[in-house]
Amino acid sequence: MKKFFFLFLFTAQVAFGNVPYWSKTGHRAIGDIAEKHLNRRTRKAISKLLDGQSLASVSNFADEIKADRKYREFSAWHYVNFPADKKYTDVAPSEYGDLIIGIEKCLSFVKDEKSSQEDKVFYLKMLVHLIGDLHQPMHVGRIEDKGGNDIQVQWFGKGSNLHRVWDTNMINDYGMSYSELAESLPKWTKNQKKTIQSGTVLDWVEESQEIANQVYESAEVGEKLGYRYAYVWWDTVEAQLQKGGLRLAKILNDLF
Repeated sequence: MKKFFFLFLFTAQVAFGNVPYWSKTGHRAIGDIAEKHLNRRTRKAISKLLDGQSLASVSNFADEIKADRKYREFSAWHYVNFPADKKYTDVAPSEYGDLIIGIEKCLSFVKDEKSSQEDKVFYLKMLVHLIGDLHQPMHVGRIEDKGGNDIQVQWFGKGSNLHRVWDTNMINDYGMSYSELAESLPKWTKNQKKTIQSGTVLDWVEESQEIANQVYESAEVGEKLGYRYAYVWWDTVEAQLQKGGLRLAKILNDLF
């Protein structure tokens, strides 16, 4: 895919501000990939819960509700920050909750037979988004710089930060729709997919943290980033989107 990268990276005009995590395109691509790997029973159960909506169409729900103050308690679920040399289990969890706690609560609500239909739908939509966030490395970054949000850089001459570069800049500038992006990702064998889907949420957190540690070394404060940076890191972006979709499908197939 690298040799085609510059055909699609044709614009560097990005609107900065409160941008969504993994970009809307990234989250939808993960939902699209997951949907293609659901078994028949799971697909039927999810379609019933979501009233026919696709996973891609609900994948940004958790970001969309941020505009409503009554959902403020879920804000901390989008990320987990802990020291680079520690594991998640080595530190005390945040009193406000975090990405791991959020995923666990979503799973418990969806699988609980006593949960209302409304709660099952709400937490299913949240789960789809949070699994996506888990695979954006800077959502497993360091607390002192807010997962790279405080590391200011330039993206094609415009102000950005390391977190935003990974959340939005690279994917949006790639210039593909979510379905095109999902379809263009590397084709992995059944054995490769099975390996990717193995492990636990905590294993995947540690994996994302390892990548985050590399990302922290990839740029300095104030550095001008652009084509070269995107070229070097695009394979990682693709892999994380693919992993997010496959692992979301595994979780949902197990859940239903």
